[in-house]
Amino acid sequence: MGIFSRRRTATLEPGDAFPAAAQARSGSGDTGLDPALRALTGQWTIDRPHSRIGFSVRHAMVTTVRGAFADYDSRLYFDGERPSRSRAELVIRVASVDTGVEQRDAHIAGADFFDAHRFPEMTFRSTSTVHEGGETFRMTGDLTIRDVTRPVELQLDYLGSVMDPFGYERSGFDGTTTIDRTEWGLVYNQRLAAGGTMVSEKVRLQFDISAVRAEG
Repeated sequence: MGIFSRRRTATLEPGDAFPAAAQARSGSGDTGLDPALRALTGQWTIDRPHSRIGFSVRHAMVTTVRGAFADYDSRLYFDGERPSRSRAELVIRVASVDTGVEQRDAHIAGADFFDAHRFPEMTFRSTSTVHEGGETFRMTGDLTIRDVTRPVELQLDYLGSVMDPFGYERSGFDGTTTIDRTEWGLVYNQRLAAGGTMVSEKVRLQFDISAVRAEG
């Protein structure tokens, strides 16, 4: 494999593929855009080998465990003229969780947490996007885990755009948000003798995205 992979996930045509209600809830705040952002309008797809859909969580109150999901599909449309029209969808296979420890991965994918056998996928579908100024955006969407859907808000920072050695236009975004996992039914825990819990309820989600402009 070269330094830049040509593997791509599914793309989404703008229009009817996203619910009309989601488009109707799109926010304003499209003023003050850099011309370079306007040039990014179009369909994009996440390049999985050069991206990371990850999370971090406190373990035993004293350290941080980090993990990521290797198997997911992306559907992205960025409108650099009117960012409020931008849309994103991720479908993540939770059994692909990887924290670097097989036994821990099996526990996370099992019934105590994601219960991948019953609920094999978690999804994020955007409902609005607002340009907050400069290269920062706020994307609101519905996160579904174990058939529980709740709204989340991501901060998205645009990192830049380049033409890679294979002739693909590539753009970078960083997204972050923090959720309370118990709101999605992920309530498993163990109490520590000195107080506190084995796994924190707060989970930081991290989206390190290298997106490639889709063909056609």
